[in-house]
Formats: sequence, structure tokens, C-alpha cells
Amino acid sequence: MILILDKNISTEKFDIIIEEINKAGANYSKSNNEDFITLELIGIRSDFDVRKFKVLDGVIDAIRISEPYKLASRRYKSQKTIIEINDVKIGSDEIIVIAGPCSVESEEQIHSLAKKVKATGAKILRGGAFKPRTSPYSFQGLGEDGLRFLRQAADENNLLTVTEIIDSAQFDLIEKYTDIFQVGSRNMYNYPLLKVLSKTSKPVLLKRGMSATIDEWLMSAEYLLSGGNTNVILCERGIRTFENNSRFTFDISAINTIQEKSHLPVCSDPSHATGFRDKVIPMARAAVAANTDLLMIEVHDDPSNALSDGPQAITSNQFEFLMNQLKQIAQVIGRRIG
Repeated sequence: MILILDKNISTEKFDIIIEEINKAGANYSKSNNEDFITLELIGIRSDFDVRKFKVLDGVIDAIRISEPYKLASRRYKSQKTIIEINDVKIGSDEIIVIAGPCSVESEEQIHSLAKKVKATGAKILRGGAFKPRTSPYSFQGLGEDGLRFLRQAADENNLLTVTEIIDSAQFDLIEKYTDIFQVGSRNMYNYPLLKVLSKTSKPVLLKRGMSATIDEWLMSAEYLLSGGNTNVILCERGIRTFENNSRFTFDISAINTIQEKSHLPVCSDPSHATGFRDKVIPMARAAVAANTDLLMIEVHDDPSNALSDGPQAITSNQFEFLMNQLKQIAQVIGRRIG
């Protein structure tokens, strides 16, 4: 159950509401936004009469929600969430494109790519500084140098940045450099990390776990929302199935399913989902046609010699070709790119 309270509620009225919650045998978590205060009730009986809360002074509404994810649900918030960072609006009629390399490999590399993806219409520069790799012998990233190079390249080209956080101990360092925190598929279930990120006001791009159901994915988003961070983006990046002709199976239907179940904006990552550059372009086209809110594409000027995930990166020339196609597809469905 969700209680929506007047943001100017008095301490006395708030205490009365908490007393009633205790009488009902429930616990609660509190979050604030510009318009109201939200209390998420946990452990409320299924037969509890919601009118007992609706009649209390200071309560705007009491909403019983059957889904285990409360704050992420469309029933909690019917209007789509729009996340604003500077002049970029995520979740609006514009489909935002994120582009850049898997890993920041050098200052020269990221500056060159930033200039090219900006010229083609991207709004957000991606690049990993700490890379969780399957093999301990693979390139692990440049650390703070990589973050600094990413930030400088983005600033010079009026781009936002997104980079992955793999451990809560990195939070203070990464927060200095990034506009958006990325939580990778391996960390979707890392609840201590999600709790740390729930306390920041910066957006979090939450990638779907490679074996996660949509409801499990939304429950991970609930960790972020329940801690007070309302700026959450859900990223479909492919799931593990029995099929072995691509790296993962790109669940395009998840885009529409999320938009039906949740108010949160949806990102699509065909690069990680397919694992091969010849599949990235057609799947990117499909994601835009399916009405994704953001698109994340790996771009590298020399994919054959990339230090990580080269086979799934497209060149800057291919990216320019793709963007021209995507702009036309977006127009057909009543949206725009760039």
C-alpha cells in the first residue's frame, strides 16, 4: 500500500498517521518529492480497510497495489517519469542516444569519439573506467584517469556522461565525474550497492540481469526508488536463453512490457545484447520502432584492436549511417532523435 501525504503536513498529523501504521502491524519507508510525501507500507494485511488511512488529516490518497514493486508501478504513478539533466529530457518525445566505447582506453581515444558521436546526434557519452570482466586477465579499465578523460571529453562537446559503478566503495569517486551511474547486469542483484545509489539524486541506469525476469528487474528498481532516488532508467541488454547464435537474446518485447507496467523510462542496449556488430544496426532499428526512450550503442574507431568488447562495437562511420536511419524511424512513430 502507498500513502500519499501533503508535503506541508504538520508533525502532529504525521505522527498520528505513523501511529495508525503501527496499529496495522506494518512497516514503512518514506520518500519525498516536490509535490508530496510518499509512505510505502510493508506488511499490511490484505483485508485491511484503506479508508482508515484515507480519512486521516494530511493523507491525499491511499492506494492498494498488488504488484510487489510499488513505487515503480504504473498504478502508483500513471504519468511517465521524465528525467531532466541540463537540457536533456529523458522520457520525453525525444529518443536519447548514448554512444561511445565499452572502455575508456586513452585520452586521445575518448576525445576523438566524443567529437564524432556528438556531431552525429548523440547526447550522452558512455565509457567504462572500471570494467567487471569474466576473465581476471582482461583489461579492467583506467580507473580515475578514465573517469577524468571521459568527463573532459564530454564537457568539451556538451555531452552528458554515463559510466558503470561496480562497488559501493567507488561511489564518492565516480560521483565527482559522472552525470548518470550505470549498474551492470551482474550487479542488478547487488542490493547493498542499490541502497547506496538510492541516496543520490543523480540518475541510475539499471541494466537487466542476464537471467532476470521483468518483475525481478522492477524489484531491483524498487530498491532505488524506495530510498528516495526517483531518477531511475531501466536498460534492456539481453537475457541468457538456450539460443547461442548471439551473445544474448535481445528481448525487444520488454520495452513495451515495461512501459505498460512502469512509469520509468526504458533504454535499449543492442550492442551487449547481440554481441556482434552486424546485428547491432538492425536491432537498434527495431528498438526505436518498439518505442524505446534511450538507445545505447558501442562505438569504436578501431574495433579489431579494442581492449574490451571490440566485436560488438560499430565504427563512427557506421554509427553515422545508423543515426540517419534511426531519425527516419523515430519520425514514423511520432518521436524524434536529435
